[in-house]
Amino acid sequence: MLERITRRERSDLLIAWLAISVAFSLVFIKGGVTVELFVVYLLISMFTVGIGFILHEMAHKFTAMKFGFWAEFQKNNLMLLVAVAMAALVGVVFAAPGATMIYGSYISREQNGKISAAGPAINLLLCIPFAIILFASGMISLPILSRNLLPLLGMVGLQVNAMLAAFNMLPVSVLDGKKVLAWNPAVFAVLIVAAFGILIGSYVV
Repeated sequence: MLERITRRERSDLLIAWLAISVAFSLVFIKGGVTVELFVVYLLISMFTVGIGFILHEMAHKFTAMKFGFWAEFQKNNLMLLVAVAMAALVGVVFAAPGATMIYGSYISREQNGKISAAGPAINLLLCIPFAIILFASGMISLPILSRNLLPLLGMVGLQVNAMLAAFNMLPVSVLDGKKVLAWNPAVFAVLIVAAFGILIGSYVV
C-alpha cells in the first residue's frame, strides 16, 4: 500500500500537514499565550491533524484506486499560505491545502461522489475515538501530567476532525460536498448534518 504513495506525494503531504497543524494551533490558542502553551497545542494539533488530514486524503486516494484510477495528493502553496494567514488574522482555518487529483479516462458521477464522500466519512469515524478519550479522561483517575493533556487531546481531535468533515462537505467550488450532493442528496444530508452537529456539539459540551 505504501509503495503507491510516491516520494513527491509524501513530501506534499508532509508540508501540508505541517502548515495546517500550525493553522489549527493558532486558532485553538486564541492569542495571548505563552510559547510553552503554543508548543503544546502545536504538538497536539500535529498529532490530531496528522491523523485526520492524511487519512482523509488517503481515503480519497485508495477509494479512487479501488475504481481503477490513479490518484495522488498535490499541495497548493497559495492555499497553504491562506490557511495560516486566515488562522492568524481572523481565527478561521481554511482547510484546503491541496487536493487528491484523480487521473483516468472517465469517472462517473457515482464514482466521483463515493470518492469524495470517503474523506469526510473517515473524519466522522475518527471523531469516535477522540470523543471516547475526551469523556473517559474525566471519568478515570489519571496521573497529574495526563489529567490536563488527555481531555485536551480528545477535544482537539474531536474538533479538528469535525471541522475537516464540515468544511469539506460544503457544497461549493471543488469541495467534496458539491460532488457528493450531485451523486446522492441523501448521503450528502447525512454527512453534512453529522459533521456540523458534532462540531457544534463539541463547543457546548
